[in-house]
Amino acid sequence: MSNGFVYKRGKSKYYWIQYYRNGRRYRESSKSTKKMVAEKLLARRMGDIAQGKVPGIHFDKITFKQLADDFIRDYQINEKKSLKRAKQSIKHLTKFFEDYKVPEITTPKIREYIGMRLEEGVSNGTINRELSALKRALNIGAEQTPPAVDRVPHIPMLKENNVRKGFFEHGEFEALYKVLPDYIKGISKFAYSYGWRFNEITGLTWSHVDREQGIVRLEVGETKNDDGRTIYLDEELKAVFDHQWEMIKKREIITPYVFPNKNGDGRIKDIRGSWYKACEVAGIGKRFFHDFRRTAVRNMVRAGISERVAMMVSGHKTRSIFDRYNITNNSDLKMASQKQAEYRKSLTATFSATVADFPTKKGLAKTG
Repeated sequence: MSNGFVYKRGKSKYYWIQYYRNGRRYRESSKSTKKMVAEKLLARRMGDIAQGKVPGIHFDKITFKQLADDFIRDYQINEKKSLKRAKQSIKHLTKFFEDYKVPEITTPKIREYIGMRLEEGVSNGTINRELSALKRALNIGAEQTPPAVDRVPHIPMLKENNVRKGFFEHGEFEALYKVLPDYIKGISKFAYSYGWRFNEITGLTWSHVDREQGIVRLEVGETKNDDGRTIYLDEELKAVFDHQWEMIKKREIITPYVFPNKNGDGRIKDIRGSWYKACEVAGIGKRFFHDFRRTAVRNMVRAGISERVAMMVSGHKTRSIFDRYNITNNSDLKMASQKQAEYRKSLTATFSATVADFPTKKGLAKTG
C-alpha cells in the first residue's frame, strides 16, 4: 500500500502498522503475531482515511475524563442553570467510567453501570439524568474537530414512574405558616399563591418589583426556562411585599433582596433545617418547598383560571411538565363521584317531571 505498511518493531512479537493522514504519521500495534491481522487493520485504517474519517487509534487515546471535562466546560461557557446537577451526574459516572477509553464505552458497559446504580438504591429518574449527561458528553465529543468520539452507542433509558405527588391542603398550609420563622413566611406565601421556584423567589430584588402597580417581573434569562414572566399581586401578597419593605427600612441594612435571610443582610440560601422543624411542629409530616409549585398549579386550575394563564403565572414552559403538577388527589376523585351522583339525580328528576307532564293515552282519549 502506497501510504502505509506493516512491519516488526524492535524485539516486539507483534506486527505494527504505519500510515499517514493529512501529512501526519500514525503508528499502531496490531496486538497480533499474525501478519494477516496487521494487514487487515491497516486496510481498515486506510479505508477510514479515504472516507475522511479520523483513524481509530485517535479514539483509543481519548478518555472518559476528557469527555467529562469538555461536558462541564460546555455547561460553564453556556451558563446553564443546571450546572450543579450536571456536576453531580458526572461525579457518579466518573466512579465507573474514569479509566475507560472512548471505544470501551459500549452499550453493555452502560447497562452494567445502570445495574450498579440500581443496586445502590438510586431512583430511575436520577439514573436517567446521569445517562443523559453521558449521552451529551459523547455527543459533544463527536461534534469536535477532529472528533473525539467516532460513534455514540445506544444508551437505554429507564422507565420513570416516581413523580412526587405532594401538595398542601389549605388547612395544612395555614398550620405550617403559623410556625414558620418570620423570614421564611413571605417566600412560602408567595410560593403557595403563584408556584414560583425557590431560587426565583429568593433571588427577587426590589428592581423586579413595581410596588405602586403591584407587579413583579422577571426578565428574559432570569428564570429556569429563560422566559420572562410578569405577575400582578393580589391584595394579600401586596401586603406581604409592603411588610417586607417596611422591615428592611427599619433594619437600615442595605440589601437588594425582597426576602432577605435570617440576618437581613443577604440572600436566603438554605432553609431545610428550619423548614423540616416547622413541618414537624405543624404535624403535617415531611414536606418539600417544591410541593408549593404543585399546589399552586392545582389551586389555580380548580379556581377556574385557564391552564394557559396558570402556566404563564407559574412559569411552566411545556405542557407535559404542567400536567405532572396538575394532580388529582383522593378528594378530587370523591368530589367527582359526588358530582356524578348529583348529575344523575338531576337527570332522574328531569325525566320524572317530563313523564308526569306528558299526557297518557287514556288522558288523550278523554281529551279527544
